[in-house]
Amino acid sequence: MAVGNINELPENILLELFIHIPARQLLLRCRPVCSLWRDLIDLVTLWKRKCLQEGFITEDWDQPVADWKIFYFLRSLQRNLLHNPCAEEGFEFWSLDVNGGDEWKVEDLSKDQRKEFPNDQVKKYFVTSYYTCLKSQVVDLKAEGYWEELMDTTRPDIEVKDWFAARPDCGSKYQLCVQLLSSAHAPLGTFQPDPVMIQQKSDAKWREGLM
Repeated sequence: MAVGNINELPENILLELFIHIPARQLLLRCRPVCSLWRDLIDLVTLWKRKCLQEGFITEDWDQPVADWKIFYFLRSLQRNLLHNPCAEEGFEFWSLDVNGGDEWKVEDLSKDQRKEFPNDQVKKYFVTSYYTCLKSQVVDLKAEGYWEELMDTTRPDIEVKDWFAARPDCGSKYQLCVQLLSSAHAPLGTFQPDPVMIQQKSDAKWREGLM
């Protein structure tokens, strides 16, 4: 049977086609076409199947989801947003705000250090000096795919992790600070846990800082 108009296809066939179209194209290009496409693209079934297709859920998923479309995008955006987090590119993407003592360095993890570090893919690390050393990086959430409506209405959780260790022969102070900035770079919120003080002759083990 010849079809003169794509909308003459059965809705289940259209839905099958939409499942294979990239999600952003669905919303930006396809959804505005007509009311039929809009209604099909808004179906829970479509976004649940796209989640299954991407491996975000399994066939036996039984946890409640308030909005499958939002769930899909949040899972697709779930990744480390920091650029060059493990010093593989030197100090690329980082601003060295305070560079005291012998200054910031990038060093290779020794074989023993790699055994102790929880991720065996990490080969390098940032090293501070005997005086205060601070570095920072600005992450543009919009450029990373978080559009304004998603940030304003859903307000997705932001998880911050960092690994740090002290030398065994000297004490140290570790501090982590995260700021949420407006588009004009005005602080909207500051999150800063208490500093971690590590005494001299410590075990020099890697510790995870969480926020």
